[in-house]
Amino acid sequence: MSNQHSINIVPNNGDMAVEARGLVKTFGDNRAVDGVDLNVRAGSIYGVLGPNGAGKTTTIRMLATLLRPDGGSASIFGHDVVKEPQIVRQLIGVTGQYASVDESLSATENLIIFSRLLGLSRTEARRKASELLEEFGLTEAAKRPLKNFSGGMRRRLDLAASLIAQPPLIFLDEPTTGLDPRTRNQMWDTIRRLVKSGSTVLLTTQYLQEADELADRIAVIDRGHVVAEGTVNELKESVGTSSLHLNIENLQHMQDARLIVDRVLKVESAVSAEGGKVLAPMADADRVADVLIALREAGIQLAEFSVQKPTLDEVFLTITGHGVEGDAAKASDKSEQEREVRV
Repeated sequence: MSNQHSINIVPNNGDMAVEARGLVKTFGDNRAVDGVDLNVRAGSIYGVLGPNGAGKTTTIRMLATLLRPDGGSASIFGHDVVKEPQIVRQLIGVTGQYASVDESLSATENLIIFSRLLGLSRTEARRKASELLEEFGLTEAAKRPLKNFSGGMRRRLDLAASLIAQPPLIFLDEPTTGLDPRTRNQMWDTIRRLVKSGSTVLLTTQYLQEADELADRIAVIDRGHVVAEGTVNELKESVGTSSLHLNIENLQHMQDARLIVDRVLKVESAVSAEGGKVLAPMADADRVADVLIALREAGIQLAEFSVQKPTLDEVFLTITGHGVEGDAAKASDKSEQEREVRV
């Protein structure tokens, strides 16, 4: 949602693309966003993870100047979203959960219209449309009406439309919701390419794998609050150590294997065994070799072994007390975005 196709505004705050302090938004009695802080470095992919109703979309809409905050402050490349909304709008692109395109027109026609609205000449608009259709793998379907597009094709076209102005900051609000795994992976590749070409991406998602795959840093939002923030590894480490998983070949060796793991890792009775598997907390992954050597010297054979970090699902469950797709708040972001208040 940019108002011009060439951005000449110089960021005035160093390397921070987004800075938000204490953002608040209420709808009646519902405090949809309740004091959110965000810091997004330029040139990164920042993930905002949470269930439906957590406040993700409302936060994005405040940062994108579509909703006026009821409290707190936010800036995009140093420009205040309330005091300088016109400048902010020239620095951002926004892609929502649903394609904002005309189904009666072709992909090419849609992109040309968006380009013309953004100030490009007819020649520039056609060139840009052709480039974007090729980038998003839509060239073969360029002349087909959108009503014949699949959900994944529509989503890719919507993202393409948001990039016509080549904005330095792109908001992606659950861009892969409802997509099949293959199309989702294609979208992930496209998002990575955007960042390599110099853009910054702020991504909201309720898919744990998506946050794990893409985000340099993640803010976990639940019921309007940021309940945790950090890199994927930092968040995983915050809820516990890695664990050693051993699958013992001979069940008769289970007890001996447990005793060896106890002794080598000094975990005492923290080892559990079920159906040929030994599981033990492991603070130092370098001790794996010591365990394997001790088991081999004792003549205990393994079917398989692995060292696993906590999953993001375990992180979310530990921090919030419920899963991402489980106990979602009653008020959905979709209803919040329908109550738009323009700055």
